Amino acid sequence: MKIVVVLFLLFILGSLASALYYVIKDKGNGIRAVRSLTLRVGLSVFLFAMLMLGTYLGFIPLGH
Repeated sequence: MKIVVVLFLLFILGSLASALYYVIKDKGNGIRAVRSLTLRVGLSVFLFAMLMLGTYLGFIPLGH
């Protein structure tokens, strides 16, 4: 489970980095940065939902 979370975080950071690259390259006029940021938000929401579901179903212990 930890590996999946770390991979998702790496994908989120990669998407953020690509958005920065597109903002610099396109000088803020392109849609590619918006798509990269949309992907980042989608991945973040999905990761959060999966962590909540994993906690609810007992795959992730709460530390008690």
